[in-house]
Amino acid sequence: MTMTRALLLVLAVVAAAACLADGKGGGECGGTPPEMVAQKLAPCAAAGKNPDAAPSSGCCNAVHTIGKQSPECLCAVMLSKAARKHGIKPEVAITIPKRCNLVDRPVGYKCGDYTLP
Repeated sequence: MTMTRALLLVLAVVAAAACLADGKGGGECGGTPPEMVAQKLAPCAAAGKNPDAAPSSGCCNAVHTIGKQSPECLCAVMLSKAARKHGIKPEVAITIPKRCNLVDRPVGYKCGDYTLP
């Protein structure tokens, strides 16, 4: 196991233990921390940095899947430290569902300081 995978595993276990200790099994993304769910949006890296970049089909599929699971989760992922660490701009990321032409996106959903277009 690589050092990075070992570290991610330790972080996931610590986060899960913290949720259980608080008596919370959920959160924005159910039992999975938004920082871990953020990995699923890796195909959105370019679209999350540049408002003129067309989101790939892989990006749109990931955004649709997470957004359908929970708009709260998608919001938490787009605003996560993991996303910011990789250069994702929340004000740009929040436009990805519209740029993907997702008809079932929660238009007007308040996400931190941003509103889903």
